[in-house]
Amino acid sequence: MKLLIVEDDKPLSATLNRRLTKHHFICHEVHQADQVLHNCHLIKPTHIILDMKLANENSLNLIKPIRAALPNVKLLLLTGFASITTAVEAMRLGADDYLSKPADTKMILKSLLGEEETQPQQDYELPTMSTERLEWEHIQQVLNCNDGNVSATARQLGMHRRTLQRKLQKKPVIK
Repeated sequence: MKLLIVEDDKPLSATLNRRLTKHHFICHEVHQADQVLHNCHLIKPTHIILDMKLANENSLNLIKPIRAALPNVKLLLLTGFASITTAVEAMRLGADDYLSKPADTKMILKSLLGEEETQPQQDYELPTMSTERLEWEHIQQVLNCNDGNVSATARQLGMHRRTLQRKLQKKPVIK
């Protein structure tokens, strides 16, 4: 089984690679949207984990081209910014499943392989994201929407600009 992990968060991508390799996947990582289709043709994966936000791009527009290139691939959309609207849109475009982060290894395997093929392994669970990390991720998304403008982001989040600057200086680890 060949798995293409499309994730711009390199530590998360490496963690997924390590854990899913232990479940007999041959894993390949891609960190940029412009490399996805090339790697789909080159690797011909049987399964794909696609992060919905790749840097400043929305990867929903990659689902149809991936599906056209690999009609039988099992496509899982993974996102830290889940909503019913994007879930419906992803499924309409051709994703097989939609999971919100943090998703543990058991949930990802269940989605990729189906219930009957997964066996829970406590040792390989992905760590749950801390509240500090979730807050930092949300701040990054709002900052991106404001083109890096800290003052506009602070106003939108309802916090003082200096408080926001202090929060931006620290990137919490995934725990």
